[in-house]
Amino acid sequence: MAAEKIKMENPVVEIDGDEMARVMWAWVKERLILPYVDLKTEYYDLHVKKRDETNDQITYMAAEAIKRHKVGIKCATITPNAERVKEYNLKKEWPSPNATIRKILDGTIFRAPIIVKNVKPAVRFWKRPIVIARHAFGDIYDAAGLRFTAAGEAEVIYRGNGQELKASLPKLAGPGVIEARYNLDSSIYGFARASFNYALMTGLDLWFATKDTISKVYDARFKEIFQEVYEKEFKGKFAERGLNYYYYLIDDALARSVRSEGGFVWACKNYEGDILSDLVSTAYVGTLALMTSELMSPEGYYESEAAHGTVQRHYYRYLKGEKVSSNPTAIIFAWSRGLRRRAELDSNDELKAFSEKLERAVLKTIEDDKIVTQDIERVSDEPPAAVVDTEAFISAVKKNLDLMMQKP
Repeated sequence: MAAEKIKMENPVVEIDGDEMARVMWAWVKERLILPYVDLKTEYYDLHVKKRDETNDQITYMAAEAIKRHKVGIKCATITPNAERVKEYNLKKEWPSPNATIRKILDGTIFRAPIIVKNVKPAVRFWKRPIVIARHAFGDIYDAAGLRFTAAGEAEVIYRGNGQELKASLPKLAGPGVIEARYNLDSSIYGFARASFNYALMTGLDLWFATKDTISKVYDARFKEIFQEVYEKEFKGKFAERGLNYYYYLIDDALARSVRSEGGFVWACKNYEGDILSDLVSTAYVGTLALMTSELMSPEGYYESEAAHGTVQRHYYRYLKGEKVSSNPTAIIFAWSRGLRRRAELDSNDELKAFSEKLERAVLKTIEDDKIVTQDIERVSDEPPAAVVDTEAFISAVKKNLDLMMQKP
């Protein structure tokens, strides 16, 4: 007799994506979630064609759904460029769904490597994880830009609250480009508090780094707010836990990180966090498929996602009927983390235990059984027992999960 499925009180927002990531998403859901959980979801299809058909309104609807239900789980999606517009016959280059959702939720993204014992970090000093806390609002992701074709002048103008502020750029000697970015104090305060709270939650020191010596207004404001929040709200809490807060210039922080043993949260502005999260994950475990990505907002909104792309080249091979060895680990962890957050909010111990067993089943498959996908084979320090395609890897994880689910 089949075991009764784990019940859910409230739904999670399920956000589907594109290409090979979408295929793996369906496999993971069908084979690793639905056999065990009486899954409740509010589903949004963010396939690039659906976004095109709805003039991207489906993206906004998905973000608002996360605000209602508090928890979202998102698949990787295409951000179309000119080539993708032609490939999918789109109306225009629609904006990044991630950027749109993050702007609406106004959260901080925490990205951490999924450490496995048979893959040693490329940086030999690293012994403990480095978590990148990426501010998920503003910066170049919501900037205004223009291209000009002749010499001229330009200025930034702010109007509001009965005043007008201006900042002039240097004389423009010829054709070029301009970009204006912004941020809001309220979002920076939320970013700072989220970073300090996460450091307390994980028992790790917090680093923050900018280039305030050059960016004397934009970056300097971030530095000021972080220092203020630390002094007024977290200095005593950090002292009680034996934790430290360090501010560095961004180039100094990068050099220090390479020489460190790890074991800290590194808070980064949006653009730097985008770059460094991929760098740290790849240097730690050799593949973006071994990285968790979780967004947390001051209002309590939560979204887990697969931080890698849509695995375009594998998708084209899959469409030809070929077996592909794409790594679904980040997608599995997106589901496990999202379900765990739902369980925490609903005090659902059974669902929380399932999410933890699902992650352990993945780690056992990679570490103990040494069954891996091709990306892990390339960076593994131990010879694998088997290098398998995506479906075979999921089947191996399911075998371990079945055994774990039989134990109390």
